Amino acid sequence: MPENEPITKTAFDDEDAYHPEPPAEPELPAWKDGSVRVGIHTSIAGDISGALDLAKGIGCNALQIFSSSPRSWPRRAELDATIGPAFRARRQELGLGPLVIHDNYLINLASPDRVLRVRSVQAFHDEIIRALALGADYLVAHPGAAKGANREEALGRVAEGIRQASRGLKLGDLQILLENTAGQGTWLGCVFSELKKIIDAGPEIPLGVCVDTAHTLAAGYEIRTAEGLERTLDAIANTVGLDAVKVLHVNDSKAGLGSRVDRHQHIGKGEIGLAAFGRILNHPRLAGKYFILETPIDKPGDDRRNVQAVWKLLGGTVSKVAAGTARDGFRVRAAAGRKKARRPKKSRKTSAARKSAKVRARRKKRSR
Repeated sequence: MPENEPITKTAFDDEDAYHPEPPAEPELPAWKDGSVRVGIHTSIAGDISGALDLAKGIGCNALQIFSSSPRSWPRRAELDATIGPAFRARRQELGLGPLVIHDNYLINLASPDRVLRVRSVQAFHDEIIRALALGADYLVAHPGAAKGANREEALGRVAEGIRQASRGLKLGDLQILLENTAGQGTWLGCVFSELKKIIDAGPEIPLGVCVDTAHTLAAGYEIRTAEGLERTLDAIANTVGLDAVKVLHVNDSKAGLGSRVDRHQHIGKGEIGLAAFGRILNHPRLAGKYFILETPIDKPGDDRRNVQAVWKLLGGTVSKVAAGTARDGFRVRAAAGRKKARRPKKSRKTSAARKSAKVRARRKKRSR
């Protein structure tokens, strides 16, 4: 290069620089399209994916399940490696959502008993693991029972138990919902202010609320009248907040107002009634909530009838499904009063003939 030759400087254009594209926003699941979602609790007996087909066959577009036996301590946390992917794929095919999982009935995070509490924390940890594997949207949990201990301390134990159970796990889109209770015995959560205390004690945990209609009535909230429903919604709004309520357990109640007894009944057949459910399901302050039924099965077809009753109140109908699909989410239990099969009664003639033969045999024996 010759000396004293001028050096030409190239101007830098910012547009020529490499600017990586921002990551695409995750697509919302197809079921989050703003449509009304109605589901029911279905059985996982046999193939767990079968619960999805049961729900669809009954006329639901959402569902609730247990992830293991609800009345025994599970022996293992993880599901088989193939179950989760198959379940999620089948759910996507059927367009069901949300998927709600209800936790084990034995879990009591509020218990003052150290052994039971440790076992409960571990079991709830396992519930979260299975919920994540299945791609659940919500995990519903009862707050637990104080068992005679101070209620304020018990509420603190619930929050701490959930914190311990979720430690080390990435919950992602999974949200834990605290369900209000009827207040039977020493059960916590019969007033919404108690649920708020648990939520406030765990701000780093994705907590929300599931409102059960039967529990709400039994706990003393008058939801059967328009005025009573407004007062109840105000009570929720002024404590946990209506935005925190994601799921409504839609159950009629065999027990009356303030009874503190948890007994579910068919929609419109209990203490709440069809007119009240019509107001609840269509109330503008509850728009966007997901409706899940936990109604009893007393005879074949009860689940389908209850789901149909809810759709009718919402102004819709159960979608037509192929003949032979499920009518209930669980097998119908045998009636408690069913009589045992009896042996056929012996005819009088047969009995008399046998008796006569025995008499003749004894006479012969004597004459020998």
